[in-house]
Amino acid sequence: MMTSELPKTSVAETLAEKIVALKAGSLPATTTRKCEDLLIDVVGLCVTARNEDYVASALAGWDDDGPCTVIGHQRTLNAAGAAFVNGTAAHGEDFDDTFEGGPVHAGAVIVPAVLAACERHNPDGGMALIGIAVGTEVLCRLSLVVPKAVHKAGFHPTAIFGAMGAASGVGAALGLNARQIVDALGIAGSMAGGIIEYLAEGAWTKRLHAGWAAQSGIRAALLARAGFVGPRTVFEGVHGLFHGFAHTTHGDYEALTADFGRRWVTDTLAFKPYPCGTMAQPYIDCARRLAARGIRSEDIREIVCEVAEGTVHRLWEPLADKQQPRNGYAAKFATPYLLATGFVRGGVGLGAFTQEAIRDSSVLALAAKVKYVIDPENPYPNNYTGHVRAAMNDGSVVEERQPYLRGGAQEPLTRQDVTDKFALNAQHGGWMRAQSDATLKLLAGLYQGKIDLSALRS
Repeated sequence: MMTSELPKTSVAETLAEKIVALKAGSLPATTTRKCEDLLIDVVGLCVTARNEDYVASALAGWDDDGPCTVIGHQRTLNAAGAAFVNGTAAHGEDFDDTFEGGPVHAGAVIVPAVLAACERHNPDGGMALIGIAVGTEVLCRLSLVVPKAVHKAGFHPTAIFGAMGAASGVGAALGLNARQIVDALGIAGSMAGGIIEYLAEGAWTKRLHAGWAAQSGIRAALLARAGFVGPRTVFEGVHGLFHGFAHTTHGDYEALTADFGRRWVTDTLAFKPYPCGTMAQPYIDCARRLAARGIRSEDIREIVCEVAEGTVHRLWEPLADKQQPRNGYAAKFATPYLLATGFVRGGVGLGAFTQEAIRDSSVLALAAKVKYVIDPENPYPNNYTGHVRAAMNDGSVVEERQPYLRGGAQEPLTRQDVTDKFALNAQHGGWMRAQSDATLKLLAGLYQGKIDLSALRS
């Protein structure tokens, strides 16, 4: 493409103009409420993971101390460091929100990035709210431009689009002008990354994808604010983001920009009922209903699940590894194990991923009976469904279906559900009830006042 063939107005420029047109106090009530829920959920997730080994490693491996809060820890870091550790913690247990059209996980990237940037550079709650809304919206909409292509190419969409969403959100929260936001997006495009090879043996790298994207967004926004120039055709260019990570420059860019600021896909974010891979969750619901019917696992000959082709490489294959996962983290992306756990234990909680839990003989015996067939009519990624067909030893067949993701747009969690989840996560992380209650009170007013997170440093 010659310079003369470049678009007069790029996708990033169109997006940036719409971002800077948004003003504090202009968000719809539903979007504000969703951003309040995101804040509660992400802080709770940071607390629940604060004593985990991967968080200890993330914190120890970041050597830039500074004034910003690492939630649940006394040590403070620079803004990028706080965003990195908090994002890694929030995504670490795979209990964070999901955008069903993606799938992408916005809260674990955007909330840590914007909070750290505001704590350091602009402690204005109203601007933090705008930043979290903008960053979430950009991240989610980017996943609609070429659906499924980034995952198919071997990359983690949350990592790739997260850097761009964080740059947008931090840029909005810090009051960057349109030109600076374009530069921030262009810069972030060279910071985006995240392969999904963690699936092979349950390595930890997926956990850091959200944190790395969060800190990348901060760095990109600050560089842009200081005058560093990025490519304005970062999205649609012949060497742009989608060429690199989706192997195409052709996509529905209108899904990103057309009604940005008028319609908020953020409102449809789903909050997970189980701490594991999103697309497995409807199958857990089906398994729990099978067990509730009084069916015994020893009476089951085989369970066959109808699944979407796009989920097979992450949640079903290699099948033997998914039936008997190597470690607790690998188990979070192993539908046969998760389904069997839901059946045998009546649910899947944070305790389902210990070394002892993943070696439970009764769970593994049932998991070995779980197989899949591809349903070409499955609506993924527009809707996450579940279907199990249990063939019994007596020749009978029993089926269960889950038509959507619980916690999502069709059955959203209430504010009470979100705060109850926060309380359980905080308790799991070792916080006393009084500290949890005080934190909920703090978060309830955070967007209306000054960003001060010092009370969360323990």
